[in-house]
Amino acid sequence: MAFPERFSNLPEYAFPRLRKLLDHHAPGGDPIAMTIGEPRHPMPAFLAQVLAENVHEFALYPPNDGTPELLTAITGWLKRRYGVDLTPDRVMALNGTREGLFNAAIALCPELKNGQRPVVLIPNPFYQVYAVAALAVGAEPVFVPATEETGFLPDFASLPAAVLDRTAIAYLCSPANPQGAVAPRGYLKTVLTLAEKHDFRLFSDECYSEIWRNAPPPGALEVANEVGADPERVVVFHSLSKRSNMPGLRSGFCAGGAQSMMRIRQLRAFAGAPLPLPLQRVSERAWNDEAHVTENRALYAEKYDMAEQVFAGVNSYHTPEGGFFLWLPVDDGEEAALKLWRETGVRVLPGAYLSRDVNGENPGKGYIRVALVAPKEETQRGLIGLRDCLYA
Repeated sequence: MAFPERFSNLPEYAFPRLRKLLDHHAPGGDPIAMTIGEPRHPMPAFLAQVLAENVHEFALYPPNDGTPELLTAITGWLKRRYGVDLTPDRVMALNGTREGLFNAAIALCPELKNGQRPVVLIPNPFYQVYAVAALAVGAEPVFVPATEETGFLPDFASLPAAVLDRTAIAYLCSPANPQGAVAPRGYLKTVLTLAEKHDFRLFSDECYSEIWRNAPPPGALEVANEVGADPERVVVFHSLSKRSNMPGLRSGFCAGGAQSMMRIRQLRAFAGAPLPLPLQRVSERAWNDEAHVTENRALYAEKYDMAEQVFAGVNSYHTPEGGFFLWLPVDDGEEAALKLWRETGVRVLPGAYLSRDVNGENPGKGYIRVALVAPKEETQRGLIGLRDCLYA
């Protein structure tokens, strides 16, 4: 029986790969999980009440694009957060942003770009759905290094004009997963100018936008509005998973130009799984409330401060600008993760599992990703064990 070849070169997903690396070794202490970005801060107190009040709506088919109340809550938040005015037809509820990041490529990537196979630009390292989306639409994924030399952001402008002229979509994540780098306004303006010159779209993954150190990161819609860019150039993706500590809710949204959103909505009407109505009610309340977001950010600020204290004597350490991952340099990520597990029980993710080899080099090979999601005391124990094992 034949199978599609376009996915045949996908590496094993990061977490099954990690289990194969670690699980046949005994941990060297009480296990501390610092691998997956699953927030473990308290969920908003209102969640249970709103869910209980609307549980009867599980008996109804939900609106695919989102209820009018939810879309109004989202556009209101975008106005307060970024100063952009969008009509409800320019936003759409998602059953988690991963499906949006995938399906938007199917809806918006052309079959040909300037008569050739289209290119999808992907930061390297990156959130793995970007590459699968590129392959699903028959595009060529081009992995653009996002290293210390480039400020941990992809330097799209350094690519040859021939590649940019074939580019249909450029994925960007800010704050970046895994490095925590924030794309400043000047950077976003440069990318938008490049997109205009070479006629491609920017897919801006902003799922970590509300977890920041010193200042709220600018958004792609915000900057596009400031410079008067074509609204069809940008699609942004936001989630309640990190902002509101509700990863299991599977609730987010995408927003963009009216024509782009019409095509995404049309595809999703056939192939999407709408968010259940009671969960849309919870989401509506979450986007309308900032108090729990401020409290959540303060908890991460305490962890940033704690990490700075733990790694005070480690010259290679730097605090990320946003997100909740540490991107720590080591000689070899797999070797470091295995050593750490066997000697301390601390479990981290090798950076190479989030990157791809390009010309024989993997920009994540010399790093580990450490998630600061556990309770503070557990996180502190894990960081101290990590420091003493790998940096003493």
